[in-house]
Amino acid sequence: MDVKVFSDNQEKLARYAKALGHPVRVYVLELLSKQSCCYSGDLSEELPIAKSTLSQHLKELKEAGLIQGEIELPRIKYCVNQKNWQEARRLFKEFLDN
Repeated sequence: MDVKVFSDNQEKLARYAKALGHPVRVYVLELLSKQSCCYSGDLSEELPIAKSTLSQHLKELKEAGLIQGEIELPRIKYCVNQKNWQEARRLFKEFLDN
């Protein structure tokens, strides 16, 4: 018999925290949150890291649901997933206000 120890909110908060656990990912979220619409440039031009490394960071943010992307070759558009970002903000605030 499996007993659930952690609440859904605790699991979501931990997932968002993991996604924000690297300065590159924090930078990407800050950059995207300042855009009025999707960012369609090459993010590797903004950061002094290899494209493959950036790709892994973007993948982590996408898997956590904090960003979304559309492929429109030759570019990929990235946006903050507003619904999940608002949820993450709420969960962090509740956690930190405890």
